[in-house]
Amino acid sequence: MTDEEAKKANKDTEKEEKPLENDSEVVEFEFNDDGEEDLKKTLKKIRADLKTCKKEKQEYLTGWQKERADFANYKKQEDDRKANFSEAMRERILVRFLSVLDSFNMAFANKEAWEKVDENWRKGVEHIYSQMKIIFEEYGVKPIGEIGESFDPNIHESLEMIPTNKKEDDHKVSSIVLMGYKLGDRVIRPARVNLYEYNESAGK
Repeated sequence: MTDEEAKKANKDTEKEEKPLENDSEVVEFEFNDDGEEDLKKTLKKIRADLKTCKKEKQEYLTGWQKERADFANYKKQEDDRKANFSEAMRERILVRFLSVLDSFNMAFANKEAWEKVDENWRKGVEHIYSQMKIIFEEYGVKPIGEIGESFDPNIHESLEMIPTNKKEDDHKVSSIVLMGYKLGDRVIRPARVNLYEYNESAGK
């Protein structure tokens, strides 16, 4: 190496080893005590806010679920109320028309008198009666009460006791005074009946 080259190399080395004269060029990543304390306070506040948000979210969720359940219950109660009202109205209308059926049954009860009525007119009335019975059946209305069946206070209303010397007929239906009816499984009018009452001396 020549003297010139050696001098040049020494100059370059001196430049590299020369310390920075401007302190602003040095980047320091140091926090003072005040900065660290502020950071801790900020994190603490964030945690507290997050906890509050979670609590509020749960309260809103619980409230929404309760309101939803209350609305579902209200809707069910309203549907039940409408169904019950509709059922009550249907029953009321059908019961009112039972008196019409009673009139037909009373007319047909006296067979001798009924058969004397003009045949064409009689058949027309019997046809109307049949149509009414079909309508009642479509709505689930069924007659109850038969001669010879045992007395049942759930479906029978006793009017008169008829003495009989036949022990096996005791408290059995001897005659139907007024037919009873059920709507589905519910009795809407009990059958009004006369009952046999056993009396050993009856008929002697």
